[in-house]
Amino acid sequence: MSAPPAQIAQRGNSGLKAVALEALAVVVVGAALAFVCNAVSPRGLDLTRDHFPGAIRPSAVTSAITNRAVSGGGTNASPLSAAELIAARLKAKDLHLCDRDSVWRLFQDPRYAHNLIVFVDARDDAHYQAGHIPGAHLFDHYRATDYLAGVLTVCQPAEQIVVYCNGGDCEDSEFAAVFLREAGVPNAKLAVYPGGFTEWQTNGLPVELGARQSGVLREKTK
Repeated sequence: MSAPPAQIAQRGNSGLKAVALEALAVVVVGAALAFVCNAVSPRGLDLTRDHFPGAIRPSAVTSAITNRAVSGGGTNASPLSAAELIAARLKAKDLHLCDRDSVWRLFQDPRYAHNLIVFVDARDDAHYQAGHIPGAHLFDHYRATDYLAGVLTVCQPAEQIVVYCNGGDCEDSEFAAVFLREAGVPNAKLAVYPGGFTEWQTNGLPVELGARQSGVLREKTK
């Protein structure tokens, strides 16, 4: 004689609960094993470390907007400009900003020829080869192991380091600057050029093509 429908349904629910409990147990045990393996492995991740050191924190922009509202007339204050947002982002990362005029003065400074002022290009090799600020050192932080040792060699004795990328919405210069700081370069030496190579080139400033010190220059046109 077959069991009543209610009894069959009850058995089915019990089976589903058992399967769910087994699945939960597998997840918990798996997670525990993963944490243990990560802890004992020499290549394990440091779970307490900020693996995105250059990431902007919401509080930074919030603070900038609040300050603008307080100083500019409350909620009717105009929105932050792109330059102001970049400045707030750099401030949140404790990075110094270097504008175009300052960058140009540093480029012309006699110390530049003696590697006491260093320019760091935070783009990739293809963009660098297509044109960069003359004498700049390439540091693609996405491939840090290929470039870090060489860049640190010139950055450590330098008095001033300017890091740039394409500019605008590009944040690679900021990430690279934070990377260099965490690698031991004093923060006081580091500055980010937000206008980047796009602004430099647009203003007709000299551009070096190919490898560093290739001798192939597109001279200043303005």
